[in-house]
Amino acid sequence: MAKGISQYFKRIFDDYQVLVCIHPEDYTGIELILHPDGHVEKTNIVVDEEIFEDLEADEFKACSALEFQLLLAKA
Repeated sequence: MAKGISQYFKRIFDDYQVLVCIHPEDYTGIELILHPDGHVEKTNIVVDEEIFEDLEADEFKACSALEFQLLLAKA
């Protein structure tokens, strides 16, 4: 992963979605949960250097910055 460039990930569960933005330079980020009723829950997160392996193990897939930012605007 390139240092300094935010990375975006998404996983769709049965009735909600989770999108994550990770800033690899300091391992901070934002988690968005899109609930079935359209409510967006935003949480600031701090992770460790193993986050990318963890996301892959949890079956998160890369998503676009635009998709993340559009959902963030609703939070």
